Amino acid sequence: MAALVLAPAAIAIAWTGGPLWIALVTLAAIGMYVEWLTIVGAAQEKQTVAAGIAALVVSGLCLAFGYGALSLAALLTGAVAVAAVSRRLRFWSVAGFCYAAAAAFASAQVRLDGDYGFVALMFVLFVVWAADIGGYFAGRGIGGPKLWPRVSPKKTWAGAVGGFAGGLAVAAGFAAFDLGRLAPLLLLAAFLSIVSQSGDLFESAVKRRFGVKDSSQIIPGHGGLLDRLDGFVAAIVFAALFGFLRGGADGIGHALMVW
Repeated sequence: MAALVLAPAAIAIAWTGGPLWIALVTLAAIGMYVEWLTIVGAAQEKQTVAAGIAALVVSGLCLAFGYGALSLAALLTGAVAVAAVSRRLRFWSVAGFCYAAAAAFASAQVRLDGDYGFVALMFVLFVVWAADIGGYFAGRGIGGPKLWPRVSPKKTWAGAVGGFAGGLAVAAGFAAFDLGRLAPLLLLAAFLSIVSQSGDLFESAVKRRFGVKDSSQIIPGHGGLLDRLDGFVAAIVFAALFGFLRGGADGIGHALMVW
């Protein structure tokens, strides 16, 4: 039920874009950062928590006013500040900040493209959702050999293939609605599906490393933000980097959808 409410709300805010979308991704990044610190056992270090949150807020404000370079500078300063104030688990604290910061900055940059930003963002989001849903049903329905039992005992190779197929189906759908050419979208969806599932495994590995089942219980019945957004974080960061390399900072959405 929570997912049925949160997903349409997130899409509506993404459609609106601008400061409202930046506020949402900033709040999500703050939540993920705090959850990460809780998982690794560093949340009791108030100075570490405060330094990271302050940097994410400043970065978000800079993005809201159109200062992308200053936003990136705030995040880099934040990483240094987290490292400086952390008394223990410094590596894991900085890693958590960089994880949350990359998610927020990439989500904002992909949406920034006025002509293609929303479509590109929805493409990434739908591919991630399709990979998750396809993986779930294929894994449950087919079963078979485990993908990486030490990290995620429930995931199977059949589920991975099902998730991959789900991502390709999204690409075909976007092409059918003339939102991009089929071959490039299939290629992009293939990479995003793999990256998304790898992001899921990465978060599972971190939780298993510290003996944690769920990152939190903030979403009833669905765990924490990290549990729900792990695949999206990996996919959106990959998409932002790919789009930046192809189209520059101001044309990420266009570079993702138009080949």
